[in-house]
Amino acid sequence: MTPEPMIEAPVNDIEGNEHEHFTGTTWLKALIPCIMAHNRDNIDHEEDDPLLRNHPNQLIPSIELSIFNPNNLDPDVLNVDEMPSPRLFRTHLPYSKLPESIKNDNSSCKLVYITREPKDVFVSLWHFMNSISNAEPCPTMDEEFDSFCKGIHLFGPFHDHVLEYWNESLKKPEKILFLRYEEMKKDPKGQVKKLAEFLGRPFVNEEELDNVLWRCSLERLKNLQVNKNGLEPCLGIPKIAYFRNGLVGDGKKSLTKEMQERLDQITREKFEGTGLDLQVI
Repeated sequence: MTPEPMIEAPVNDIEGNEHEHFTGTTWLKALIPCIMAHNRDNIDHEEDDPLLRNHPNQLIPSIELSIFNPNNLDPDVLNVDEMPSPRLFRTHLPYSKLPESIKNDNSSCKLVYITREPKDVFVSLWHFMNSISNAEPCPTMDEEFDSFCKGIHLFGPFHDHVLEYWNESLKKPEKILFLRYEEMKKDPKGQVKKLAEFLGRPFVNEEELDNVLWRCSLERLKNLQVNKNGLEPCLGIPKIAYFRNGLVGDGKKSLTKEMQERLDQITREKFEGTGLDLQVI
């Protein structure tokens, strides 16, 4: 059972919930702080760009991996009670394991959830885990794929995780924004505009929107000096490991036909009748 972190959420906390590894979540961890810190009086000013000096993980601390992790390697992790408002957090926890103070209808804490097509999720996760693993020999892709299909995952079965947030987002659209990575790639302006409005920081013109999209683009993030070298301070993972290719449809290129059919069948069965479709056309 996943332990539930004891954290009290004030009315204006914002939490990023993620079940996609790892380009989509890293993109979201860049977008949200950039939107929240945006200076409308001087949109091109470098002092207003938190991404120049911080890896995205440092801008939105993880509830379970940094704040409540006794093995956290980051000496500068903040006391949650001392964080300025609005406080930004991220987590991989299932909705059912979130603190009640976050889920409570009386709280104005908002949740942003991002996911993507399951085959792409697995391939992205596979590459990420191999890039940071010291295990010898590493598990084969077939072994890891079998575990993924059986729901063996650090934060619970993928499909169940997604469905919890999807169902809650239908009940509470003003509290939970459910994003699909493929839609963000297809229509970045429309999706990021929707994100900013949900966060209560709508853009006043196209120039503001374009500036945030440029700052948070994968190519720029990959080439920023702060992300190219060194280790992410929380877990000691190479910073560059969080940036790969960001492509949609990578799963079809990397998995055999049999693997694709197996995972597609599981996805159809799990999502049947829910109104949720993560398939890439």
